[in-house]
Amino acid sequence: MSRGEPMSDSAPFFSSDSEAEGPEDQGTATANQQPDEESPSGVSRGRALVIVFVLCYINLLNYMDRFTVAGVLPDIEHYFGISDTESGLLQTVFICSYMFLAPVFGYLGDRYNRKYIMSGGITFWSLVTLASSYTPEEHFWALLLTRGLVGVGEASYSTIAPTIIADLYVKGKRTNMLSIFYFAIPVGSGLGYIVGSQVSSRAKDWHWALRVTPGLGLIAVLLLLFVVKEPKRGAVEARPENRLHQTSWLADLRDLSKNRSFMLSTFGFTAVAFVTGSLALWAPTFLFRAAVFNGERAPCMEAHCESSDSLIFGAITCVTGVLGVASGVQVSRQLRKKTARADPLVCAAGLLLCAPFLYLAIMFAQASTVATYVFIFFGETFLSMNWAIVADILLYVVVPTRRSTAEALQIVVSHLLGDAGSPYLIGVISDSLRKNDSFLWQFRSLQFSMLLCAFVAVVGGAFFLGTAVYIERDRERAENYAPTDEPIVVPKSGRSTRVPVSSVLI
Repeated sequence: MSRGEPMSDSAPFFSSDSEAEGPEDQGTATANQQPDEESPSGVSRGRALVIVFVLCYINLLNYMDRFTVAGVLPDIEHYFGISDTESGLLQTVFICSYMFLAPVFGYLGDRYNRKYIMSGGITFWSLVTLASSYTPEEHFWALLLTRGLVGVGEASYSTIAPTIIADLYVKGKRTNMLSIFYFAIPVGSGLGYIVGSQVSSRAKDWHWALRVTPGLGLIAVLLLLFVVKEPKRGAVEARPENRLHQTSWLADLRDLSKNRSFMLSTFGFTAVAFVTGSLALWAPTFLFRAAVFNGERAPCMEAHCESSDSLIFGAITCVTGVLGVASGVQVSRQLRKKTARADPLVCAAGLLLCAPFLYLAIMFAQASTVATYVFIFFGETFLSMNWAIVADILLYVVVPTRRSTAEALQIVVSHLLGDAGSPYLIGVISDSLRKNDSFLWQFRSLQFSMLLCAFVAVVGGAFFLGTAVYIERDRERAENYAPTDEPIVVPKSGRSTRVPVSSVLI
């Protein structure tokens, strides 16, 4: 479909274009527009900024809900009487549904009105999250089911939101806005631990921790419907000679599989997802068990467990996330002046520096709680350096009409091989290493299983180094992308035949 085709007013959801109509090609004249004038995207500068903040709020809310369960995991384990393997399933079932539905929403997001898709998904997510808070003690399977269904709503949002930002900004401004957007990931994650543990502590019931985000989710839906305006796809990157149009889903996948920068950065991000998923679910529980082993905490014998470790870890996650994302973007921006391969090199450095700090944090837990938190601080800071950069890499090595599909494919691969299985895998290894149910082996088995995170971080750094080899070529190919000529029908001996446009032009 052509980039300039207007959207149908009678059926806005089934239009593959934007709500705003306007001239197709604005050229470079938009650089001198007044602040209140609309850009080629069909959205004014002021409104574009508001849209970014709305998307950031929803992203923060998504991650806050995702990690609320991790903040009260000791309570959940005690309430249901489950093992580490079963605890790991709580994150795995969520990621699996999120992962398998991402391609569906990626396909829809490249073709239909994105804000309505997100609104429907977030409404569903809010209702299911609320329902999960009423799970009775004898039905752990119901909690697994509802946590799995939460992934439906998150898949509808995560695959689409970055592409809206990409259609509002280009180059340096796009990187800045993506940085703001991805600040919400560590901050939301940290708030999930903090709010979950503190609400549970005040109410003396972990169920109440799951009742905070649904109401905030409904506010997000209203903001999407009444504040967010769908931008024109690819219009801010207008190249008059290269009119963008849709290609088939199989053609999109075929092109993406040949894009080495996209594939290698996706595998690198898979390592990030593996480590993040493992730490997100197990770090507070690991710290709690270390404190019990050291005699600093009482064992979880009552209906409510001590939650200070979740509170501290959540605060560290918030701070390190902001520092990591900001420092990653700034280092990348400075390094770009010297090399076009700056982005993947910064991502590689972040993971390779993260690995030794994670190892030290895990091994020092038995000796010094303070040292453990210090090493976690540095490890998470380096781990967070690549969030905005990886998103930016995808957006500039993939053409606009394939970005939602690329986001979905990256989500599938990174979660399938990353955090879909890592929490469960850590739990299985922990249970297999545990020789008895003493406090010593509850701590030791989880400690040894979490060492896998440091190894995976090194592997991820290697993938980003591979990305640096191909990044310049793939970026140039995306910027100069010219779609294949559309065939037209030409009569030949009483019959029609399909030939390329270029073969009949004089």
